[in-house]
Amino acid sequence: MKKIRGLIVFIQFSISVAIVVFFMYLFRNHTHKVIKIWMRVQMFFLGITLEIDGELDESCNLILINHQSMLDIIVMEHLHSRNIAWVAKKEIADLFFFGHIIKAPKMISVDRENKAGLIKLLADVKNRLELDRPIAMFPEGTRSDGTFMGEFKAGAKMVGNKFNLKVQPVVLFNTRNIINSQKMEASPGVVKVVYLEPILASKDSSWYEDCEKKMKEVFQKEYQNYVS
Repeated sequence: MKKIRGLIVFIQFSISVAIVVFFMYLFRNHTHKVIKIWMRVQMFFLGITLEIDGELDESCNLILINHQSMLDIIVMEHLHSRNIAWVAKKEIADLFFFGHIIKAPKMISVDRENKAGLIKLLADVKNRLELDRPIAMFPEGTRSDGTFMGEFKAGAKMVGNKFNLKVQPVVLFNTRNIINSQKMEASPGVVKVVYLEPILASKDSSWYEDCEKKMKEVFQKEYQNYVS
């Protein structure tokens, strides 16, 4: 059943991407509204129920989220009212067709293998912040299998320190069990969202290491509750 639903979900998602990209290029000044409508439809279609712990501080300009599934982005876009600028791997932006989901709404793509890519990342972040767009990053740099959180990479720390940003850490749980793109499986379910206390990024503190420790503690606690 998960396989059949997974196939239906990914067919639907592919078709909806084409429609959404078309409307984002057609209404260039309203891409955020297009995304919000799209995310609302996806949440309904996927049968997602949310369990919220803590409070989202939308004044934060850097959102750090653990990464397990494409559902992470859907949930965060659905919950956040501001026009988020996601940081994605350049490989995604370079994809034929699907890459426009990064390009059309002017998200940020980064070439992690190139030092010049980091300079461009900081320039793009500065631009989006000036446009009052919060930056969203997956500090692990890649997806986990949903049973643990990986080590945090340096990119998010660099961004936070460079612009002295107010950071909203967010821990998502169970998204991979609902949508697993590697196995092409999907099922309805409950996503737990835990908002941690905001942190001020500073070169003179261990904010990033403290944030990593706290997010991992929260995730492991939720995972143990889930498997027990």
